[in-house]
Amino acid sequence: MVSAHFIFELEKQGCISPLQSGFRRRRSTFDNLVLLETQIRNAFVRRNHLVSKFFDIEKTYDRAWRYGILSTLFNFGFRGNLPIFLKNFLSYRTFRVLVGNFYSNHFIQAEGVPQGSVLSVTLFIVHLSQILHHLPSSVHGNLYVDDLQISCQGCNMDLIEWQLQNAVNKLVAWCNNNGHAISPEKSRCVHFCRKRSIHLDPVIHINNDVAIPVVDDIRFLGVIFDRKLTFLPHILHPRKKCERSLNILKVLSRTSWGADRTSLLRIYQAVVLSRIDYGSMVYSSARPTVLRRLDTIHHSALRICSGAFRTSPVESLCVICHQLPLHFRRQKISVLYFFRAQSVPKR
Repeated sequence: MVSAHFIFELEKQGCISPLQSGFRRRRSTFDNLVLLETQIRNAFVRRNHLVSKFFDIEKTYDRAWRYGILSTLFNFGFRGNLPIFLKNFLSYRTFRVLVGNFYSNHFIQAEGVPQGSVLSVTLFIVHLSQILHHLPSSVHGNLYVDDLQISCQGCNMDLIEWQLQNAVNKLVAWCNNNGHAISPEKSRCVHFCRKRSIHLDPVIHINNDVAIPVVDDIRFLGVIFDRKLTFLPHILHPRKKCERSLNILKVLSRTSWGADRTSLLRIYQAVVLSRIDYGSMVYSSARPTVLRRLDTIHHSALRICSGAFRTSPVESLCVICHQLPLHFRRQKISVLYFFRAQSVPKR
């Protein structure tokens, strides 16, 4: 009850940054994925470089600064019993360690939010979203809970490197002041560019001593982005997993004791098709020759579920199984996402 009222007031007053998509109504990972893909496409159209940094913040829930959370709510104008309730909710938290069959003494947990509570994620995203306000105007960033990504585009690589280094310094300073730490080992950098001329990759340091590694592709919220944005590494990854998952359908499709067509289609939609659908509104911009690599998985599964011959036409399989072809399915998912994105209030 308190969480529902608290979230309503936060959304009503616009306290949470619109670039934070985690644990919010009508928001999902697709918002961050579409935003990044749009920024990369705009850089390609303008024939610019786009350098994106993907950060990993260590032990974010355990290191959440309780005073910083309450201070942020105070700055938003929350007064009365709600801040007092939240203060009591965060205070006097204890824990014990189990070794074998013996428990240790109780220790007071000075920082962090209790994991598993409905209020913890809301308090956490409210506090962590403040990190986006410290970015320069030339650097864009977004958050999905604690998955932080920033990017900067331009035609001059030296200027991009300077702007990103300035942004990283500000992020590190904010984390140091609020009890967090950015992991240099798990952070990555991708230089998205289609220029054929010789140009160097940017060198960005964390704490002025560790350089962020520059990689050719990155797995961001379940979708693999490569520097040319062909999405070939991403499509090959679920294709390999889906090929192994088809063995489940082959085992269950025995003529003597196997499952019926309806059950097989439900298993296919839950185990295989869900992987193909995830992020389809993003990777649907890939070349048709790349997208057709997933069609064989779809057609093989429909043949297994329906018990059809190898020579059966694909159109007949889709009609019998009541399934859309993948290119129509991707269009449907993109349209549904568009209408859902339009329903989100703009601030």
